[in-house]
Amino acid sequence: MKVATRYRSGKSDGELLIAAGAGDHSALEELYLGYQGRLASFLSRFTRRGVIVEEIINDTFMVVWRHANEFRFASQVSSWIFGIAYRTALKSVRRERKHSATRSLDECPEQTVDPMVETEVQDWVMHGLNRLSHEQAVTLQLACHIGHSLVEIAKITGAPVGTVKARMFHARKNLRRYLPTLGGIVESPASVD
Repeated sequence: MKVATRYRSGKSDGELLIAAGAGDHSALEELYLGYQGRLASFLSRFTRRGVIVEEIINDTFMVVWRHANEFRFASQVSSWIFGIAYRTALKSVRRERKHSATRSLDECPEQTVDPMVETEVQDWVMHGLNRLSHEQAVTLQLACHIGHSLVEIAKITGAPVGTVKARMFHARKNLRRYLPTLGGIVESPASVD
């Protein structure tokens, strides 16, 4: 069970969203600051270009600002915000592809790792995630890195829960296959006892 996040004002996500819906700019700013890092990490699955990630985050919070008073608390505020970010990112990627301004993940240069910030294991796992399909990588990131449930991921991505479960299963299976290879471990044929 998730514990409600409390911000510097002492308010929860829901309380800040209600305040933003009533026109409170500082409540929106507090939500923005609380989600910016998590969204940037999530959106890096769509594009490595920081300018595009920041644009998607800004567009996401523009939607949050405009529609905060319409949120009915049928899901968690975080699921709603990540769902908006997901759909905004998909639109951005499609728009960029139309204009041929971005490259696919396969064409992007390898991400450089700052040894002061990232560990070797995180880099290794990131390379494994990059080998997964987009849907599998996003599903794993939403579940493992951000902590959403399968139902929340289904709401965010607009996919049935069964599809989310299948993506998780295949993502884990593929990661088990990719990670030993990326780590330089050559799997030997199974021995017969």
